[in-house]
Amino acid sequence: MSDGTSSYETVLEVGKHWSFTARRGTLLRLVDVEGGANVGMLFYNPQNPLERYNAPDTLKCQHTFRLTRGHCLYSDMGRIFCSIVADTVGWHDTVAGNANKALVAERWGLKTYQDYRNDWTQNGHDAFMVEGGKYGLGRRDLAANVNWFSKVAPAADGTLTFDPANSPAGSSIDLRFEMDTLVLLHTCPHPMNPAAEYPRNPVGLRLSRAEPVAPDDYCLNFRPENGRGFQNNAIYHLCAGETGDHSC
Repeated sequence: MSDGTSSYETVLEVGKHWSFTARRGTLLRLVDVEGGANVGMLFYNPQNPLERYNAPDTLKCQHTFRLTRGHCLYSDMGRIFCSIVADTVGWHDTVAGNANKALVAERWGLKTYQDYRNDWTQNGHDAFMVEGGKYGLGRRDLAANVNWFSKVAPAADGTLTFDPANSPAGSSIDLRFEMDTLVLLHTCPHPMNPAAEYPRNPVGLRLSRAEPVAPDDYCLNFRPENGRGFQNNAIYHLCAGETGDHSC
């Protein structure tokens, strides 16, 4: 799915957080190194952070409860932040949200950085707050996030169940960014993970350049709404011109 040139690779241990601006045409590969990992992620328009990932619109316009190959991740302005161009897992959660400090302390015990250093029990909510704060974002700017590699399935009565075996070792997902996107991410445990010990599953990341979107692109044609979303992106980039001010 890329031109074969990897520009950056790293591995994040559990309980870490990171942020970066992915330029249009960037390909991000996430790898569940040992299996059972979770990557919480949020998306914002770096030119206008009020535009952010919208989970309800993403799900309803593509008639799905889960995310996998072919799906696009929409902003609350009808544009596409990124497309899932490859996926060996088949199910990624976008409804269960984040663990917070109280939940982590109750389930796995409170371990502070001051006492445990890199073995402390970080939580997704605080991880997003730290990364968002670097860009002037606060609590009110948090939205429903994606949980890559995690599966939460609904029963007939609406009960949600977490599947700890959803993502085996070596699983991967490729995200192609369709517009410049501010990405906040963490590798903290999923809020519904029932593990007896604080999960410590590392995640590999690789950033490279994606191939251009072709007319027969799988994501573009996966759902009728995706075609309209790509058109919204095209209008957005046309209005940006060389100035980047998106004045139309």
